[in-house]
Amino acid sequence: MFGDTTRIKILCALFQAEMCVCDISAVLGMTQSAISHQLRVLKQSRLVKNRKDGKVVYYSLSDDHIKHIFDEGLIHVIET
Repeated sequence: MFGDTTRIKILCALFQAEMCVCDISAVLGMTQSAISHQLRVLKQSRLVKNRKDGKVVYYSLSDDHIKHIFDEGLIHVIET
């Protein structure tokens, strides 16, 4: 799951704020199609959730537990 750098970048972006595919695409400089594909994988793994607001779908980390695990992982990488 965490072996793909695009998924890690998406999680980093969502760690900061809830975003739609177009926002994530702009931040990462990738196509919306590529972002959507990776979001599907993250959602199936229950790391990311979504909500609809009209026609726009917003993505965020599933819960604070995911934020904590991700934060601890980053600390571990930095300390190594």
